[in-house]
Amino acid sequence: MPTQKQRKEVDPSKLQPRELLSALRAVKRGEFDIRLPDGLTGIDRQIAETFNDVAERNRALTEDLAQLAEAIEMGKLKQRLPRSGRRGGWATCVRAVNSVVGEVTRDASEMARVVAAVSKGDLNQSIDPDLGDRQLAGDFLRHAKIVNGMVDQLNALGSEVTRVAREVGVEGKLGAQAKVKGASGTWRELTDNVNSMADNLTNQVRDIATVATAVA
Repeated sequence: MPTQKQRKEVDPSKLQPRELLSALRAVKRGEFDIRLPDGLTGIDRQIAETFNDVAERNRALTEDLAQLAEAIEMGKLKQRLPRSGRRGGWATCVRAVNSVVGEVTRDASEMARVVAAVSKGDLNQSIDPDLGDRQLAGDFLRHAKIVNGMVDQLNALGSEVTRVAREVGVEGKLGAQAKVKGASGTWRELTDNVNSMADNLTNQVRDIATVATAVA
Protein backbone atom coordinates (compact mmCIF):
# COMPACT_ATOMS: atom_id res chain seq x y z
CA MET A 1 0.00 0.00 0.00
CA PRO A 2 1.25 3.52 -0.73
CA THR A 3 2.52 5.44 2.26
CA GLN A 4 1.15 8.82 3.29
CA LYS A 5 3.96 10.48 1.33
CA GLN A 6 3.30 8.41 -1.81
CA ARG A 7 -0.49 9.11 -1.86
CA LYS A 8 -1.32 12.14 -4.05
CA GLU A 9 -3.83 14.59 -2.74
CA VAL A 10 -6.50 15.78 -5.23
CA ASP A 11 -6.50 19.56 -5.56
CA PRO A 12 -10.19 20.65 -5.73
CA SER A 13 -9.17 23.83 -7.52
CA LYS A 14 -7.68 21.88 -10.43
CA LEU A 15 -9.56 20.14 -13.24
CA GLN A 16 -8.77 16.44 -13.27
CA PRO A 17 -8.16 14.89 -16.73
CA ARG A 18 -10.39 11.89 -15.97
CA GLU A 19 -13.17 14.22 -14.88
CA LEU A 20 -12.97 16.16 -18.15
CA LEU A 21 -12.82 12.96 -20.21
CA SER A 22 -15.88 11.56 -18.41
CA ALA A 23 -17.83 14.77 -19.08
CA LEU A 24 -16.84 14.79 -22.76
CA ARG A 25 -17.96 11.19 -23.15
CA ALA A 26 -21.29 12.05 -21.52
CA VAL A 27 -21.87 14.86 -24.03
CA LYS A 28 -20.92 12.49 -26.84
CA ARG A 29 -23.72 10.19 -25.62
CA GLY A 30 -26.16 13.09 -25.73
CA GLU A 31 -26.25 13.71 -21.97
CA PHE A 32 -26.32 17.50 -22.10
CA ASP A 33 -27.12 17.98 -18.39
CA ILE A 34 -23.56 17.07 -17.42
CA ARG A 35 -21.53 19.94 -15.90
CA LEU A 36 -17.95 20.42 -14.75
CA PRO A 37 -17.59 21.72 -11.17
CA ASP A 38 -17.36 25.35 -10.11
CA GLY A 39 -14.58 26.69 -7.92
CA LEU A 40 -11.72 25.98 -10.33
CA THR A 41 -8.99 28.49 -10.99
CA GLY A 42 -6.93 29.70 -13.90
CA ILE A 43 -7.17 27.92 -17.24
CA ASP A 44 -9.11 25.08 -15.60
CA ARG A 45 -11.90 27.49 -14.71
CA GLN A 46 -12.04 28.75 -18.30
CA ILE A 47 -12.18 25.19 -19.65
CA ALA A 48 -14.97 24.27 -17.24
CA GLU A 49 -17.00 27.40 -18.03
CA THR A 50 -16.60 26.88 -21.79
CA PHE A 51 -17.54 23.20 -21.55
CA ASN A 52 -20.60 23.97 -19.42
CA ASP A 53 -21.68 26.67 -21.87
CA VAL A 54 -21.42 24.26 -24.82
CA ALA A 55 -23.37 21.60 -22.92
CA GLU A 56 -26.06 24.14 -22.01
CA ARG A 57 -26.39 25.32 -25.62
CA ASN A 58 -26.83 21.72 -26.76
CA ARG A 59 -29.41 21.12 -24.02
CA ALA A 60 -31.34 24.28 -24.92
CA LEU A 61 -31.35 23.46 -28.65
CA THR A 62 -32.48 19.89 -27.97
CA GLU A 63 -35.31 21.18 -25.78
CA ASP A 64 -36.36 23.74 -28.40
CA LEU A 65 -36.40 21.03 -31.09
CA ALA A 66 -38.57 18.79 -28.93
CA GLN A 67 -41.00 21.67 -28.27
CA LEU A 68 -41.11 22.52 -31.99
CA ALA A 69 -41.90 18.90 -32.90
CA GLU A 70 -44.67 18.80 -30.29
CA ALA A 71 -46.12 22.09 -31.56
CA ILE A 72 -46.15 20.87 -35.18
CA GLU A 73 -47.81 17.62 -34.12
CA MET A 74 -50.52 19.71 -32.43
CA GLY A 75 -51.11 21.60 -35.69
CA LYS A 76 -49.34 24.83 -34.68
CA LEU A 77 -47.77 25.35 -38.08
CA LYS A 78 -46.47 28.86 -37.33
CA GLN A 79 -44.17 27.64 -34.55
CA ARG A 80 -40.43 28.09 -35.18
CA LEU A 81 -37.14 27.70 -33.33
CA PRO A 82 -36.05 30.88 -31.50
CA ARG A 83 -32.98 32.56 -32.99
CA SER A 84 -32.02 34.91 -30.16
CA GLY A 85 -28.52 34.45 -28.78
CA ARG A 86 -27.47 31.94 -31.42
CA ARG A 87 -24.58 32.66 -33.77
CA GLY A 88 -22.34 30.83 -36.18
CA GLY A 89 -23.13 27.15 -36.58
CA TRP A 90 -25.91 27.36 -33.97
CA ALA A 91 -27.68 30.04 -36.02
CA THR A 92 -27.16 28.01 -39.21
CA CYS A 93 -28.76 24.98 -37.56
CA VAL A 94 -31.77 27.04 -36.42
CA ARG A 95 -32.20 28.61 -39.86
CA ALA A 96 -32.03 25.20 -41.55
CA VAL A 97 -34.66 23.67 -39.26
CA ASN A 98 -36.97 26.67 -39.58
CA SER A 99 -36.56 26.61 -43.35
CA VAL A 100 -37.55 22.94 -43.55
CA VAL A 101 -40.56 23.49 -41.29
CA GLY A 102 -41.54 26.54 -43.34
CA GLU A 103 -41.40 24.66 -46.64
CA VAL A 104 -43.44 21.72 -45.36
CA THR A 105 -46.07 23.85 -43.64
CA ARG A 106 -46.35 26.17 -46.64
CA ASP A 107 -47.01 23.13 -48.84
CA ALA A 108 -49.71 21.91 -46.45
CA SER A 109 -51.24 25.39 -46.15
CA GLU A 110 -51.47 25.79 -49.91
CA MET A 111 -53.19 22.43 -50.31
CA ALA A 112 -55.60 23.31 -47.50
CA ARG A 113 -56.37 26.66 -49.16
CA VAL A 114 -57.28 25.07 -52.49
CA VAL A 115 -59.28 22.24 -50.92
CA ALA A 116 -61.19 24.76 -48.78
CA ALA A 117 -62.04 26.75 -51.91
CA VAL A 118 -63.27 23.58 -53.66
CA SER A 119 -65.47 22.74 -50.68
CA LYS A 120 -67.16 26.14 -51.17
CA GLY A 121 -67.68 25.52 -54.89
CA ASP A 122 -64.79 27.74 -56.02
CA LEU A 123 -63.01 25.79 -58.75
CA ASN A 124 -60.82 28.66 -59.87
CA GLN A 125 -58.12 28.14 -57.24
CA SER A 126 -54.90 26.19 -57.79
CA ILE A 127 -51.39 25.85 -56.38
CA ASP A 128 -48.89 28.02 -58.23
CA PRO A 129 -45.70 26.01 -59.08
CA ASP A 130 -43.76 29.26 -58.71
CA LEU A 131 -44.90 29.70 -55.12
CA GLY A 132 -43.49 32.77 -53.45
CA ASP A 133 -39.76 33.22 -53.96
CA ARG A 134 -38.96 29.72 -55.21
CA GLN A 135 -40.15 27.16 -57.74
CA LEU A 136 -41.75 23.96 -56.50
CA ALA A 137 -39.77 20.77 -57.04
CA GLY A 138 -39.74 17.12 -56.01
CA ASP A 139 -42.59 15.98 -53.77
CA PHE A 140 -43.79 19.57 -53.37
CA LEU A 141 -44.36 19.78 -57.12
CA ARG A 142 -45.97 16.32 -57.16
CA HIS A 143 -48.41 17.35 -54.42
CA ALA A 144 -49.28 20.52 -56.33
CA LYS A 145 -49.95 18.55 -59.52
CA ILE A 146 -52.21 16.11 -57.65
CA VAL A 147 -54.30 18.89 -56.11
CA ASN A 148 -54.43 20.90 -59.34
CA GLY A 149 -55.38 17.74 -61.26
CA MET A 150 -58.27 17.17 -58.87
CA VAL A 151 -59.50 20.72 -59.40
CA ASP A 152 -59.16 20.34 -63.18
CA GLN A 153 -61.22 17.13 -63.12
CA LEU A 154 -63.93 18.82 -61.07
CA ASN A 155 -63.88 21.78 -63.43
CA ALA A 156 -64.18 19.55 -66.49
CA LEU A 157 -66.97 17.48 -64.94
CA GLY A 158 -68.86 20.57 -63.78
CA SER A 159 -68.56 22.22 -67.19
CA GLU A 160 -69.75 19.13 -69.03
CA VAL A 161 -72.71 18.55 -66.70
CA THR A 162 -73.71 22.19 -67.09
CA ARG A 163 -73.38 21.97 -70.88
CA VAL A 164 -75.48 18.80 -71.12
CA ALA A 165 -78.16 20.21 -68.81
CA ARG A 166 -78.34 23.41 -70.85
CA GLU A 167 -78.43 21.69 -74.24
CA VAL A 168 -81.04 19.11 -73.24
CA GLY A 169 -83.14 21.07 -70.79
CA VAL A 170 -82.99 24.57 -72.26
CA GLU A 171 -81.97 24.36 -75.91
CA GLY A 172 -83.77 21.08 -76.59
CA LYS A 173 -80.71 19.42 -78.17
CA LEU A 174 -81.57 15.81 -77.46
CA GLY A 175 -78.78 13.26 -77.38
CA ALA A 176 -76.17 15.52 -75.74
CA GLN A 177 -73.45 13.61 -73.87
CA ALA A 178 -70.82 14.66 -71.34
CA LYS A 179 -67.21 14.03 -72.32
CA VAL A 180 -64.56 14.29 -69.59
CA LYS A 181 -61.09 13.50 -70.90
CA GLY A 182 -59.06 11.14 -68.72
CA ALA A 183 -61.92 10.50 -66.28
CA SER A 184 -61.57 7.34 -64.23
CA GLY A 185 -62.95 5.84 -61.04
CA THR A 186 -65.68 7.95 -59.46
CA TRP A 187 -65.21 10.69 -62.06
CA ARG A 188 -65.95 8.17 -64.81
CA GLU A 189 -68.93 6.82 -62.87
CA LEU A 190 -70.38 10.31 -62.44
CA THR A 191 -69.90 11.05 -66.13
CA ASP A 192 -71.63 7.80 -67.10
CA ASN A 193 -74.53 8.57 -64.74
CA VAL A 194 -75.01 12.00 -66.28
CA ASN A 195 -74.96 10.54 -69.77
CA SER A 196 -77.40 7.78 -68.75
CA MET A 197 -79.74 10.39 -67.31
CA ALA A 198 -79.50 12.45 -70.51
CA ASP A 199 -80.20 9.33 -72.60
CA ASN A 200 -83.26 8.43 -70.53
CA LEU A 201 -84.62 11.95 -70.77
CA THR A 202 -83.99 12.02 -74.50
CA ASN A 203 -85.74 8.67 -75.02
CA GLN A 204 -88.71 9.73 -72.92
CA VAL A 205 -89.14 12.98 -74.83
CA ARG A 206 -88.87 11.15 -78.16
CA ASP A 207 -91.39 8.53 -77.04
CA ILE A 208 -93.80 11.27 -76.01
CA ALA A 209 -93.28 13.00 -79.34
CA THR A 210 -93.96 9.73 -81.20
CA VAL A 211 -97.16 9.09 -79.25
CA ALA A 212 -98.28 12.70 -79.70
CA THR A 213 -97.65 12.48 -83.42
CA ALA A 214 -99.59 9.25 -83.72
CA VAL A 215 -102.52 10.68 -81.78
CA ALA A 216 -102.50 13.79 -83.93
